[in-house]
Amino acid sequence: MKHFTKCILRFVAGTATALAMVLANTFSINGAYAANNNAMGFSMSPLKENIILNPGDSYDNSFTIFNPATNSKVFPYELSISPFYVDENYTNVFTAEGDHSEIAEWITIKSPLTGTIAPNESVEIDFSINVPENAPAGGQYAAIIVSSSVATNEGENSSAIIERTAIAHTIFAEITGTTIRTGDITDVNVPAFLLSGEISGESTIKNTGNVHGKATYTLQVSSLSGEEIYSNADNPSTHDILPDRTYYNKTNWANTPAIGIYNVVYTVTFNGITKEASKIVIVCPIWLLVIVAGIIVAIIIGIAVIIRKRRA
Repeated sequence: MKHFTKCILRFVAGTATALAMVLANTFSINGAYAANNNAMGFSMSPLKENIILNPGDSYDNSFTIFNPATNSKVFPYELSISPFYVDENYTNVFTAEGDHSEIAEWITIKSPLTGTIAPNESVEIDFSINVPENAPAGGQYAAIIVSSSVATNEGENSSAIIERTAIAHTIFAEITGTTIRTGDITDVNVPAFLLSGEISGESTIKNTGNVHGKATYTLQVSSLSGEEIYSNADNPSTHDILPDRTYYNKTNWANTPAIGIYNVVYTVTFNGITKEASKIVIVCPIWLLVIVAGIIVAIIIGIAVIIRKRRA
């Protein structure tokens, strides 16, 4: 009887594994991302720049704002300078943050502060940065804001509606001197069991230095036999992390199949520190669990019935 029961249990396990493999080759969930349709009406290039400056330096550069031909409106715009930083939740804030926002006072916009952009036209914005001789070493952050206000009417008797939009060219500057590049990588993890969604790696980094640092995130997925299925090693995710701030990252495999078993390695690098999480990840949707559980329950009931009949 014990031998008979073991054979039944092996059959159940084999059936569940085979079912999972067959379904994994049949069904898949492909990640899809909606494109940004330029809801703000105009675009900017580049949105951000990283620069290294010495005390006493003068720096000149420009960026371009563009009104796409798909728009029928002429956009009036105005330029302003703002400090830039992030809050504890790493949400952008345009407020001063101690010594790290002094650069906002060093920037001069050389282009006219107001203007208009017709459809399918662009405007180049020139600016300069004059770094004082006594500038503190470390990170300095500011933004040049391009804002627009357009009055619209829905009908002759309707009141005017003011559409306000804004976009920022952010400046991440490193002032040379006594720069401190330290940090801590914590909570590096790969969820081992998924009912749905995408395979991912998760981590948290705290920048304990006085200048921003670039974090690099690599996710590699392979089969249990070692065959590589997905990797972003050639183009890893990156993110600049500001001083005294903590940043949470989640790097996903967008085309994760609905069912499967994979070997996943998630690697994080920041300021010379590297940490890695490696796990076998099982992706199994609820409906498959219900089917397998139903099969197991049915077989257990069948075994119980057989045992009862033999005892009788």
